[in-house]
Amino acid sequence: MAKTAWIFSYKLRKNVEPQQFMDCTQRLHDQVVSKAKGFISWDHYRQEDTWTDFVLWETEEDAQNAMTAGQGQEAAEEFYACIRMQTCRALVSQFVKRY
Repeated sequence: MAKTAWIFSYKLRKNVEPQQFMDCTQRLHDQVVSKAKGFISWDHYRQEDTWTDFVLWETEEDAQNAMTAGQGQEAAEEFYACIRMQTCRALVSQFVKRY
């Protein structure tokens, strides 16, 4: 079971289509994030123009270490180029209990 989650919300840049963004996300997932130690899953949600991602990790240490996994990677640069960074909100939260 996941011990830590990245929870991100953000909006896309005006010139970025959702499918283009999902293609960039798929590349980042396949080339970087899914290969990081402790990765469990990455879920995309969307409400109107706000996207929310839930990325689950086995441990808090894995989640913290993965924060820099994409540095210098083309797939990460493409992904972040799609996002209006000033709208980005991020939490790294530890699991407490599932009801």
